[in-house]
Amino acid sequence: MLETGSEPVAAEAAAHAERITEVRRQVALLKTGALQNAILTSANFSIIATDEKGIIQLFNVGAERMLGYQAADVVNKISPSDIHDPHEVTARAQALSVELATTISPGFEALAFKASRGIEDSYELTYVRKDGSRFPAIVSITALRDDYGDVIGYLLIGADNSVRKQVELELQKAMAVAEKANLAKSDFLSSMSHELRTPLSAILGFAQFIESGSPAPTVAQKRSVDQILQAGWYLLDLINEILDLALIESGKLSLSLEPISLAVVMHECRAMIEPQAQKRGISVAFPQLSVPYFVRADRTRVKQVLINLLSNAIKYNKAGGTVVVECVERAAGSIRICVRDTGAGLAPEQLAQLFQPFNRLGQEANAEEGTGIGLVVSKRLIELMGGVIGVESTVGEGSVFWVELKLTTEPQPLPVASPPIAVVPVRAPADPHLHTLLYVEDNPANLMLVEDLVARRPDIRLLTARDGIQGIAIARTDMPDVVLMDINLPGISGIRALRILAEDPVTARIPVIALSANAMPRDIEKGLEAGFFRYLTKPIKVNEFMATLDVALEFAKTEQAPARKENDPCR
Repeated sequence: MLETGSEPVAAEAAAHAERITEVRRQVALLKTGALQNAILTSANFSIIATDEKGIIQLFNVGAERMLGYQAADVVNKISPSDIHDPHEVTARAQALSVELATTISPGFEALAFKASRGIEDSYELTYVRKDGSRFPAIVSITALRDDYGDVIGYLLIGADNSVRKQVELELQKAMAVAEKANLAKSDFLSSMSHELRTPLSAILGFAQFIESGSPAPTVAQKRSVDQILQAGWYLLDLINEILDLALIESGKLSLSLEPISLAVVMHECRAMIEPQAQKRGISVAFPQLSVPYFVRADRTRVKQVLINLLSNAIKYNKAGGTVVVECVERAAGSIRICVRDTGAGLAPEQLAQLFQPFNRLGQEANAEEGTGIGLVVSKRLIELMGGVIGVESTVGEGSVFWVELKLTTEPQPLPVASPPIAVVPVRAPADPHLHTLLYVEDNPANLMLVEDLVARRPDIRLLTARDGIQGIAIARTDMPDVVLMDINLPGISGIRALRILAEDPVTARIPVIALSANAMPRDIEKGLEAGFFRYLTKPIKVNEFMATLDVALEFAKTEQAPARKENDPCR
């Protein structure tokens, strides 16, 4: 049985659905049109559209506001390149010609070349307003294509870049001022270091001369000399700490990060600190390390930090107290070095102020000398080496200062009969006398390696020095054929030592080879600019090392012989 009226109902429902769809389509079109109109009438962006030949076809309200033209002034009349700086358009054409190995004509072709190949291009340029004034802009250019993929025009969307450019200019000026101030600060520090150390060297030198003189000083003189020496060494420490802090804060401090043995560092710290502890009746215990721990750090700076912590633990301990050094391996491949004392301890409010420069936490009235800088410098140094420093303390019981450093692998010892060593050419000495090599280095492991290498050369005698000043003294007295110089040395740097040698007529002709862990290209460039004969980096490449020695020795033979003949006192 058929249901009457069902077909008209279905048709009406379909028609209603079609009407709803059409309404929605019209709403969407209106919305799209509103959006398009809002974009085209936006005053914040310039929107310029051209035909395929580059002639402007659309010039929106934002373009009118930015450039001062009315749409009628430019549509169907000019190209966007006509409102750009012509020198920039030409430069862009030349750059594109080089980049793409083809000829690009100045004008709109230079602006639209990449866009026509489907590459959206964004660049900075200078717009020229109708009144001739100029302003920087950022423009994005896109090719417009029809359904067949053919280019039918180009769309350029631009934004005024004046504010950002002004901010960049101000920032550049501020950076230039800051850099100039930094350079002035570095020059000042270098000058002050020299000016302060020169008279201090005389004070300490003559005081020690009197102290060790013959006849021995009287009791009263000895008491006076002791006061001079005590004050002089303290002043030297103060100068060093202030300079260190200033260098760290200015970012000028150079570190030589390499694997160092904690056992060796502990042994050296013990030798340096025990006389101070014995003088005050303080017992100091160092750990017996069953595992050969190595950390990646600057050996001199690690010693400086540990000596500072140990010295504080002794100075601020109780009479007959103890100091215990412990090493505890931590998770994540690090090791904690703890310095535990039995002093008065620190209150929470003191702990909060502990790492503030020149803050001695109320110890100013104490008989112990101090600057309040040592812990600040120690904290900065440990952090620069990728470590952490901290403290735990209980009033009346004592304090534990600790540093954590990352563990690393032990430097591989040189095999006795490895293939690289076996092929090292051993040149017979050209002269009957030995060649002399001076190695200036503060790292015992590096010294040991070079000693082992040179032991394979019966024609070379090795001299060693632990710092630049000692190296200069040995060079002047022993006149080595070649000097091997580390860069980051205690006291003065290897570069400074090189300059001193080069400025002395006696040592000026000695070739100086840099051997450093500073292996960045700029470090090598700076070293060669400073005047090093060659610049070798660590780890040592044995063949390169030996070959460089041979070249330097040959150079020394030809360069130094005339000078030594001229300076021969028997001539």
